[in-house]
Amino acid sequence: MSDELPFHLQGNFAPVSEERTALEPEVSGSVPEELVGLYVRNGANPVTGRSAHWFLGHGMVHGVRLEGGRAAWYRNRYVRTPYLDDPEVSRISPDGTVDHRASAANTHVIAHAGRILALEEGAFPFVLTPELDTLGYHDYDGALDTAMTAHPKICPVTGELLFFAYQQLPPYLVYYRASAEGELVQREEISVGGPTMMHDFAITERHALFMDLPVVFDLQRAVRGEIPFHWSDDYPARIGIMPREGKDADVKWFDVDPCYVFHGVNAYEDGGGVVFDVCRASEMWRNPGEMDVAQGNLTLHRFRFDLERGTTTEQTVDERGMEFPRVADARVGLRHRYGFTLRFGGAEAGATRLSGLQKTDFETGVAWLHDFGPGRTPSEAVFVPAAGSDPAGDEGWVMTFVYDEHRDASEFVILDAADFGGRPVARVQLPQRVPYGFHGSWIPDSD
Repeated sequence: MSDELPFHLQGNFAPVSEERTALEPEVSGSVPEELVGLYVRNGANPVTGRSAHWFLGHGMVHGVRLEGGRAAWYRNRYVRTPYLDDPEVSRISPDGTVDHRASAANTHVIAHAGRILALEEGAFPFVLTPELDTLGYHDYDGALDTAMTAHPKICPVTGELLFFAYQQLPPYLVYYRASAEGELVQREEISVGGPTMMHDFAITERHALFMDLPVVFDLQRAVRGEIPFHWSDDYPARIGIMPREGKDADVKWFDVDPCYVFHGVNAYEDGGGVVFDVCRASEMWRNPGEMDVAQGNLTLHRFRFDLERGTTTEQTVDERGMEFPRVADARVGLRHRYGFTLRFGGAEAGATRLSGLQKTDFETGVAWLHDFGPGRTPSEAVFVPAAGSDPAGDEGWVMTFVYDEHRDASEFVILDAADFGGRPVARVQLPQRVPYGFHGSWIPDSD
């Protein structure tokens, strides 16, 4: 690998140049008949081939359509935003004003209320067709006047979409709730200490959780096109818990040890408290823009909040380095037993070397690793419970893209979640490699 290029432009982090379509791609094994829908994942793919940071490239979605026990097609498409049309467009003006249409749309993709939304936390969502073409931005008929997080939560009980926006100018944090039909029904400004970076949040059956942590915004870095955040030793670390239909005055704040959390596993209510499992870093971006999340720094961690006493307890669940946690969509906000994470490599490998997927039983503490073999590395996994199974169990399917460095090629792989270390159920051969990206979803036709 060239020493002249940063890691995110080398190997399988590097972008691909073509938008491809492959009909009836070859399948090894057997695609489960019950899987009818679209798996789609987003990631940064700079159209110029260069970007200042892994997080800053243009959004490109990669999708595989499953139906009738086969893979019907693979497609990859840029999310066509103003930023794609003009890579020099300025999203943030020197006075701090933000154009929320100027989106990279490169972080996540979800489906809600009949819309497929490509997301990134600094802008409006963009709507995609089931064939991954771009229809345009979505601002809830003008009701959304901020950006939208890349990590909204769909309540499996009510069908509501809950989300937030963080900003570099007041109001620093805004909470939103959209109905199952896609109408924005709540907007609430939440008081925090400053322009904190809040990448993710969590919900339970009755609450929303906000992570007010010590990574804060730097306007001058943003204007220069750099990652505009840095660690602050002076900014307190705390987590707020608010009733889902509550107001700013209803938020209860809990102090936690200084840390940063990109992604939560899940949260749920437990008696008079709330349990929140996360992938926790002891600090982040002390040197702004560096991916300083080396092996052993990002660990599986549990917060437990006593809502009556106002106390917090913390424990490390697993000290091994891991990130990109997921539970079944049907368990979001509910008690989970199983979670799936992307494991980092050996002791000196750091965050840019991936070793496999981990399945964790949060009740017993037992964990399993699926090793895809030498030179074969996965991306974030999505867990889909089997039809008719207990949604809190582990019967179902785990989906991910896997890159083979020996062939410089990628596959879409389906694992049996209950036989996690076993042979893949199906491997779909793709016409080009899929660069390491961020987050995705299984969108069944029933949605």
